Amino acid sequence: MARFEELGTAIIPGKGTKLRLLRRNDEFSIRIAGSSGELMNSRLHGSEDALATLACECLTDNPAPRVLIGGLGMGFTLAAALQSLGPAAEVTVAELVPEVETWNRGPLGEAAGYPLKDPRARVHLGDVVELIQSSPAAYDAILLDIDNGPEGLTRKENDWLYTTAGIAAAQAALRPDGVLAYWSAGHDPTFTERLKRAGLSVEPVTVRAHRPGKGARHVIWLAW
Repeated sequence: MARFEELGTAIIPGKGTKLRLLRRNDEFSIRIAGSSGELMNSRLHGSEDALATLACECLTDNPAPRVLIGGLGMGFTLAAALQSLGPAAEVTVAELVPEVETWNRGPLGEAAGYPLKDPRARVHLGDVVELIQSSPAAYDAILLDIDNGPEGLTRKENDWLYTTAGIAAAQAALRPDGVLAYWSAGHDPTFTERLKRAGLSVEPVTVRAHRPGKGARHVIWLAW
């Protein structure tokens, strides 16, 4: 079997953790330097797709929705959102690590079909929290695929998005009848209850990392 080749590295702002982009034939992997596990793999994106498709199903009556995605990753959530939405949609992706955008505009973009080339796509280089806090009633859907979910892995600052204050800020950034969608590597009943205490209707949906119906079980929270 062919070995992975390193295509690039990047430092996550704040914590200083190093990301590594690797490629083996048509397979891409993003890993944390010094760790044996993966953050992302281009063959395991079923739950990233589901984050977008489940949320965008709630927007079918909106001819020109504005959508915010927290985290570009390998571009699969962005690609699925663009595929689910009409020509008048606008999708902004907030990405903290500039090199991740560069990778998606280069060789990594092949994996998801180069969604950044779509004229409906926008990139905000910076923390998604900045956009959420500065954009009252701006979005019809906010999709958050940040870190590992409520239990952060790569950056402690990400945890704020899952607190009561973070949920309230996301609610304030939604338009009427807007929807929040959160990706997580696993279930977290405490987070479900936190969303409910914020006055939201909540539906945790179990999805699989690999399609069709294979791979680890991940969770998408839909809240409105």
